[in-house]
Amino acid sequence: MIELMRERVVAACDGASKGNPGPAGWAWVVSDDAGTPARWEAGALGRATNNIAELTALERLLTATDPDVPLEVRMDSQYAMKAVTTWLPGWKRNGWRTAAGKPVANQELVVRIDELLQGRSVDFRYVPAHQVDGDPLNDFADRAASQAATAQQAAGSALGSPEPPPSPVAPASASSRRANGTKAARQRGGGSSSRTLKAKFPGRCVCGRSYAAGEPIAKNDQGWGHPECRTAAAG
Repeated sequence: MIELMRERVVAACDGASKGNPGPAGWAWVVSDDAGTPARWEAGALGRATNNIAELTALERLLTATDPDVPLEVRMDSQYAMKAVTTWLPGWKRNGWRTAAGKPVANQELVVRIDELLQGRSVDFRYVPAHQVDGDPLNDFADRAASQAATAQQAAGSALGSPEPPPSPVAPASASSRRANGTKAARQRGGGSSSRTLKAKFPGRCVCGRSYAAGEPIAKNDQGWGHPECRTAAAG
């Protein structure tokens, strides 16, 4: 472990499922003191849900880092973050059952994460996914998890793997999104195509990546998804 002698480690983790459930993968990345990815690991899960992939990514990150060094974990999964920071104490009091009396989903992973969190300082930080000028560590973990889900192969710095490839649809700049949105509206004869609203429920974009409830989404030719995916297709 390279974290020895460091005052604080900053890392990110993410999971991906192509179909939810479908081919899934997980990934984590640890930065150096300059905030640049220093080491990372990704792995395949076969067929699994996005929630399992997200929790697995966190479990693998906690396993791979020094428990004696304070850790900051950046995540874009509200489910995984709330599971371990908000819901977990109640689940434990209820004998690993929800407030509705149902068994906790993915209990084995949650119990393992709870064990790994004991006696260590971990600060969880939520970072929105797929944002222009978003968190670079989260973006790296997202790309690595997506690649692992698609290829169903392990990768990482210890294996000498190259950096995960860019997203199939890279986020456009804010000015580019506005220009493309205007162009799409003109081409389609109205302003409805440029409409953006907040998702009421989690979903999956045509690009293959998921979006969380509350994130901005827009309609494209194949349904609802990230605004940048709509404008890229329209342009």
